[in-house]
Amino acid sequence: MPTPSLASLPIRRLTLRDLTACADLSEDRGWPREEHKWGLLLTAGKGYGIDDPDGGLVTACAVTEYGPQERPSLAAVGMVLVAERHARQGVGRRLMRHVVSAMGTTPLTLHATPYGRPLYEELGFKTTGRAEMVRGHFTPGGPAPRIATRAATAEDITAILRLDEEVFGADRTHVITRLPAFADHLCVAEEAGRLIGYAAAWPNMDTHVVGPLVARDTETAKALVMSLASRTDRPLRTDIDVRHEELLTWVKERGLVSVAFNAVMTYGITELPGDWSRRFAPLTVAAG
Repeated sequence: MPTPSLASLPIRRLTLRDLTACADLSEDRGWPREEHKWGLLLTAGKGYGIDDPDGGLVTACAVTEYGPQERPSLAAVGMVLVAERHARQGVGRRLMRHVVSAMGTTPLTLHATPYGRPLYEELGFKTTGRAEMVRGHFTPGGPAPRIATRAATAEDITAILRLDEEVFGADRTHVITRLPAFADHLCVAEEAGRLIGYAAAWPNMDTHVVGPLVARDTETAKALVMSLASRTDRPLRTDIDVRHEELLTWVKERGLVSVAFNAVMTYGITELPGDWSRRFAPLTVAAG
């Protein structure tokens, strides 16, 4: 039997049953397997992929929708991967065209590496921002934060959801309510009994990823990062909006180093909704 051409292979929805195949695809491209993150993306969002007749996946990606379920106001695209043996044959472009078509009029956003950016520009995505990935062991130092922080409790979820929607600009209930199970640590910042920020640290291979990081101001963001850092011996990793120069300088002074820059891109809107001044880091670049 002749091998089917890539162009004839059907694109299908992925489910949690495809978790191992998605992790294998990540590993194939030299990425960490990130099964924990893939599990969140495949349950809170939608996966799309093409099966390889020889086993595994030719390509895959994840789409996480936000806002009203019947009419999402924003969708984040992430984990766009093509198996090395099928690279540079247009399959990634075909998958992305399918996603753009499937999402209809829903605005899209993604974080693009320098390698992937030309493809997204070809599809009509525009660069609207930039994020810097930093990583390292956090070393405490300097004056103690004046902002009160503590571990979040179940009773905080309603206030976290209210603050998150205000800052993110869309309802993320289906994702944020998964944080207590997804993250190892979830902290809140308070002032006069009012929630003014929250942050999570979730396990990713040998690191703890800080995200989301939502805070009233830079001092609150610092207090949340310090609180999370005090709870783990692992290196921290996070992706900070480059407009938050003070926070970036501060984390670098405390041991984190720059790893990479990604372009924040949008399709169908000229800028992301919400309040960027209080949105310091995403849950993950794959989901916004």
